[in-house]
Amino acid sequence: MISIVKGNITESDCVAIVNAANNDLQLGSGVAGAIRSKGGPSIQEECDRIGSIEVGGAALTSGGNLKAKYVIHAASMGFSHPTTAESLQLSTQASLFICAANKIESVAFPALGTGVSGFPVDECARIMLNTVKQHSLDNEYPQKVEFVLWDDESYNTFLRTNKQI
Repeated sequence: MISIVKGNITESDCVAIVNAANNDLQLGSGVAGAIRSKGGPSIQEECDRIGSIEVGGAALTSGGNLKAKYVIHAASMGFSHPTTAESLQLSTQASLFICAANKIESVAFPALGTGVSGFPVDECARIMLNTVKQHSLDNEYPQKVEFVLWDDESYNTFLRTNKQI
């Protein structure tokens, strides 16, 4: 059910990809910037229609010009609220619930909160992997969760943590 790959999340073949979002759903830099650049303006336009969401929440838009049909915007942070263990766990869980509610079979996650917000990668890996494994006990969807990690440190940390959990 869980796979860990090194690469660019905007190239994922999953039905949905997760954006490391802020709660105002403004696609800035990092993962969000890559999604905005490759997915086109329609994704930001959909985010603007949704408006702000709670830190720890998630919202669903189309994938625009991406391979993925959907983008799930997981708000582990706000502009004045850095990512915390709680907001990371809640936004990961909210993303998984969106998959379950919409019968999204496969989803790709980045290492939420570890970019601009500076959340520690090792703690991120532990929280996200535990949340996915717990969700899979009671939910049929998603059937496949892929962690797509851009850099060697994150990739190796997620591999190591997945073996330990």
